[in-house]
Parts: sequence; C-alpha cells; structure tokens
Amino acid sequence: MKRNLHKICQYLTAMILLVGFSLTVQAQTDISKLPRITQELVNPPMLPKHDQVSTGQKVVQVRMVIEEKKMIIDDLGTEVWAFAYNGSVPGPMIVAHQGDYIELTLVNKSKNSMVHNIDFHASTGALGGGALTDIAPGEEVVLRFKATKSGVFVYHCAPGGIMIPWHVIHGMSGAITVLPKEGLSDGKGNKLTYDRAYYIGEQDYYIPKDENGNYKKYATPAAGMADELEVMKTLTPTHIVFNGKVGALTGKNALKAKVGETVLILHAQANRDTRPHLIGGHGDYVWERGSFANAPKVDLETWFIAGGSAGAALYTFKQPGIYAYVNHNLIEAVLKGATAHFDVEGKWNDDLMTQVVKPRPIQQ
Repeated sequence: MKRNLHKICQYLTAMILLVGFSLTVQAQTDISKLPRITQELVNPPMLPKHDQVSTGQKVVQVRMVIEEKKMIIDDLGTEVWAFAYNGSVPGPMIVAHQGDYIELTLVNKSKNSMVHNIDFHASTGALGGGALTDIAPGEEVVLRFKATKSGVFVYHCAPGGIMIPWHVIHGMSGAITVLPKEGLSDGKGNKLTYDRAYYIGEQDYYIPKDENGNYKKYATPAAGMADELEVMKTLTPTHIVFNGKVGALTGKNALKAKVGETVLILHAQANRDTRPHLIGGHGDYVWERGSFANAPKVDLETWFIAGGSAGAALYTFKQPGIYAYVNHNLIEAVLKGATAHFDVEGKWNDDLMTQVVKPRPIQQ
C-alpha cells in the first residue's frame, strides 16, 4: 500500500511539473512575429519619440556606441575622462511599454581603452545583462530583454569589482522609461498625460587636486585611476551636476515650457541619494522610486530618489518665469552644481502671487 501511495505521489508530482513546464512554454512569446521599431536615441534632456499609450507589444531596437572622451565640467576648465553611452552624460533615455522587448546593440569603439558593458535595472536576470554584454574595444554585442516591470530605471556599466563605481563616476549611466501599456494614471483610475518630458541625470564626480589645490588632468583614463580611487573613498564628490556638467541645463540650455503645460520630469542618480525640488512649483504627482505600478504621491514639495534608482514627477506650470530645479541639499545645488532651470512662458496670475508693496524705506 505504501509503495502504491509513493508511486501515486511520484505520478502527481510529475504531472504538476509537466503542467508547469507546459504553462511556461505557452507563456513564451514568439518574438519573430512581433513588430519591430527602431528607436532613434537623442541626447538628454530630451526623450525619443514615443507613444504614451501602447499600440501593442513590440520589439524596440536601439543602438548605443560607447565613447571615452575628455569633457570640461565647469567654468574653471576642470577635465574628466567621460565614459559615455552615445557620447552623452548621462546616457540616452530609452522608452518602451510594459511587455515590450528591448533589443540593444552595444558598441565599444575601437579607439577606446577599456572593457565596458551594461547592467539594466529594468531587466530580469543575473547582473542585469552585465555578464552578457562585456565587450572589449572594437567589439559589439546584442542583448534582448523583456520589460516586465513598468517604471523609470537606471542602467550603468558594471565591469566588476572596483571598476563598477569607477566607471559610474566617469558618467557611465543612463535611464530607461517603461510606461504602463495603458499609460500613466493617478492610481484611482484617472489617466495622466504630459505635454513635454525631460530627463535629468544627476552625476557625481571625484576629481583629484594637486599640491596647489588645482584639479589634475590626465593623458589617459587609466592614468588617473589611483588618484581618483583615493578621492572616491572619502565619499565626498568634488562636483554634483545635472546632465554632465555645471550649467548644462541653465541659461540658454534651460528647459522650456508654457503656462498650462504638464511636464514629466524624469530624474536618475546611479550612485547617490538625491532630493529634487522645483522652486516655485510642486510635484503634482510623484513616483519617488520610479514604479508606475504604485499610485503616485501627490502635491510634494521635495521628493526623494535613492542612489541607484530613478523617479518621475508630473507638474502643470501655472505661472511664467524662471523656476530653479535643484537637489535640495542646497550645498550640493549651489556650491557643487546640481541646478537646472525651467524657462516658462505665459501670462502672470496675480491671484496666485503678487507684490503687494514694492520695497520702500521702513515705515515708522
């Protein structure tokens, strides 16, 4: 009786495993039958052309070329060897919808000196694709992954060991936005849309100084590594900037908007915590940790984005003028460079704000 019972249990177990395997096989998509689109990546702070609501599952094909190049990051002429996806810091934004496949061709230029790869926080699989994308100078690789989660996610280079933080602090990170199939919502069944979208990548640099207090320059990326590692160990950046350098998003490069427009602000930081704040505005809807599967928080003055993650905020501008968008550690914003500007056009509304009395001598 026990032997028969044992055989029955074995049979049932086998059937359960067989059914589970069958369901797994059935769940797999025949990718050859999906439409393919080639997404033309653009330099930050812009996003590539995309639909806010999915038109159906697809394969999103993108190509990124890794470039090692010198960049000037402030008005003092401070130099950094940037390891740049598509030549920009941060790397370009990729946009897809939940359930889509992202198929990336990653190219390491022949004139580069380092092995590079890419780790997608949006992907499912050990090391985020890092182990599958290691390429030496002169090589390219193709990686495909399914976007199973919606949200805003960081990607970055992760060659292993100390090379991971060293590559990241040289600007080698970016972000991908995976929109819900039905688009954004307020978590209560109401759709949310945007008129413009901007992508801000916050970058920390660790530039060594010489005995006279001047920032050092190096002929090759590897030449500065030992010095840079010592600065990195202090956990104190010399620069904290938006989109690669001080002033990248101010002045003539300020982000444009108009009164009445709703703007989606995507903010990524691959290495350190940050606290975005729009001076004179708010986060009408905020996904602090980037997950669109969660209902957004509403009416925030400042929001928090953990290091190694990205977040999103929607705001409808109600007044014209220059709005400063900062990391609200104000030391980092003012002294180290983490400031952007929104230049908003439109008619002023005195009901929202007005100067009741102009500056005058104190009345006794």
